[in-house]
Amino acid sequence: MIALVARAVPPAPVRPDLAAADAFVWHPLGERLQPVPRVNRVEMTLLQGIDRARDILLDNTERFARGLPANNALLWGARGMGKSSLVKAAHETVNQRLRAEGRETLKLIEIHREDIESLPALMSLLRDDPRRVVIFCDDLSFDGDDTSYKSLKAVLEGGIEGRPSNVVFYATSNRRHLLPRDMMENERSTAINPGEAVEEKVSLSDRFGLWLGFHKCSQDDYLAMVRGYAAHFGLVVEDAELVRDSLEWSTTRGSRSGRTAWQYIQDLAGRLGTAIDA
Repeated sequence: MIALVARAVPPAPVRPDLAAADAFVWHPLGERLQPVPRVNRVEMTLLQGIDRARDILLDNTERFARGLPANNALLWGARGMGKSSLVKAAHETVNQRLRAEGRETLKLIEIHREDIESLPALMSLLRDDPRRVVIFCDDLSFDGDDTSYKSLKAVLEGGIEGRPSNVVFYATSNRRHLLPRDMMENERSTAINPGEAVEEKVSLSDRFGLWLGFHKCSQDDYLAMVRGYAAHFGLVVEDAELVRDSLEWSTTRGSRSGRTAWQYIQDLAGRLGTAIDA
């Protein structure tokens, strides 16, 4: 009988060991946090052309890490302009300051878009932990009949328990309201009260106190990114050649962005026979 009861009742989730690392990936199956020994990130100084967003997010993150009020943040806009890189760089920059003061570091937990419905379970595990945690979802958006955005709304601000005081939620998206325009237009055309239907969709982004927009960069910003990478990794090349080749690279891809600049630098380093440690 005891064995039957044990099989019928799932074991209580094990409290995660947040001392194991500064960054984790959330796996809802088994409610497990996988430590990440080395985060794939870019140095803050290499993020060019996003000064305002950088300063605002860094300030918000540091306030939160020090136990002060802070907002959930939505980083939205053009592809490849450093949205996710900024989140990871801000986390590491704040932790460098905390370590220098001998303080507890800030934890970063990545939750994948397809696992967003398990966010309440993750929040529940973290609620009573004394450490401060940034939960991060990259490329968050919702399509078609996907209704998981409703659970995200509730867990961020609207639920009975509310967001734990030791947790903030950062997300990146190409969409300002996380939902495609045609989806909202369809709601407007088919609803009895079009205004209320669209309001329901748009209200998700209202759960984020910070909206940080990332726009396509100018040619000057793009070249600043390329020059910054080249200097950082010690790539020896004439500036005129660097400018000419990097602009040709961006033209063939139809894009100027931080990602395009990084891809060019990897190609350049390979041609120069120089190993770079990203």
